[in-house]
Amino acid sequence: MRALQHPEVDSVELTTVLSALADPVRLRIVAELARAGGVVCGQFDVPVSMSTLSHHLKVLREAGVLRVTPQGSYRTHELRMDEMERRFPGVLRSITEATAS
Repeated sequence: MRALQHPEVDSVELTTVLSALADPVRLRIVAELARAGGVVCGQFDVPVSMSTLSHHLKVLREAGVLRVTPQGSYRTHELRMDEMERRFPGVLRSITEATAS
C-alpha cells in the first residue's frame, strides 16, 4: 500500500478547509469521525459509492482535515483535530459540535 501525502498543518489555508467541509457528504464523514475517533474506509455510513467516498476522503485529506494511516491491508481515517485546533482555533471543533446534534 503506497503512503499518502498529508499537507503540513502550517501550509493549510482556512478557505481550503472550509471548502472541503462545505459538501454535505464530507460534513457527514467529519461528524462520523468526530464520534468514532477513527474509521476504516469501508465502514463509513454515507449514501455514496465506494469510489465517490474515496474522492471525498481524498479532498478532506488534501485539505488537511484528516489523516490516513495504513493498518495492514486497510487504512484508518481520523480527524487531525489537535493540529487543526492549533492552526485554526475553534473552527473544526465548532463544526463537529454543530453536526453532533
